[in-house]
Amino acid sequence: MPKKRKGFIKPFFKRGFLFLEIIVLLPLLILLLTNQVIRLSVEDHLFDSIDKIPYNRVALVLGTSHRVKNGGPNPYFHHRMQAAADLYHNHKVSYLLLSGDNSTPYYNEPGQMRQALLALGVPAEAIYKDHAGLRTLDSVLRAQKVFGQDSITIVSQKFHNQRAIYIAKHHGIQATAYNAADTPRHRNDRTRVREWFAKANVFWDILINKQPLELDEAITIG
Repeated sequence: MPKKRKGFIKPFFKRGFLFLEIIVLLPLLILLLTNQVIRLSVEDHLFDSIDKIPYNRVALVLGTSHRVKNGGPNPYFHHRMQAAADLYHNHKVSYLLLSGDNSTPYYNEPGQMRQALLALGVPAEAIYKDHAGLRTLDSVLRAQKVFGQDSITIVSQKFHNQRAIYIAKHHGIQATAYNAADTPRHRNDRTRVREWFAKANVFWDILINKQPLELDEAITIG
């Protein structure tokens, strides 16, 4: 009897360990695979050079807070604004659509973006604001559904542009992206980790056909 009991327990624990390995490794595999699919499929749409990026009538500038938690300036924000201004001043776009979170009167990403771009010499008549860019998906789809743009240049950091371009491509938007300057890796580890999960979440949004939280009446740019 003891021998039979031992022979039963050993396979049981083997199956248990195999099950635990699957539970741990499968999500990691999915995370890796989804990130690689996005990165590899959009590479040809990303530009670091202002001279090489093609002209688009409208640039979609993706929002973020102009300050970090400790109150200091957010380098992601300022690099994006500089990149957007460079596109405009080099005649690579004619209009800038600033899309960000303005869900409360006390938090206004598009308003801060507009102020920064005016200070960089972009004229007010070239700037449009989208106050309901609560997520990257909302910003990209509202550019098409609300502002009527089927061809855009997206402005953000490269890791963010990859995701935005993939969303745009899936929804039939012709998009290129201009990569704003990044920050040193040791300063943005938390942001990088979040981005891995955000890229994986893109496929869930596609699966359930996720749409923007808000859709307003059509707004004409220009």
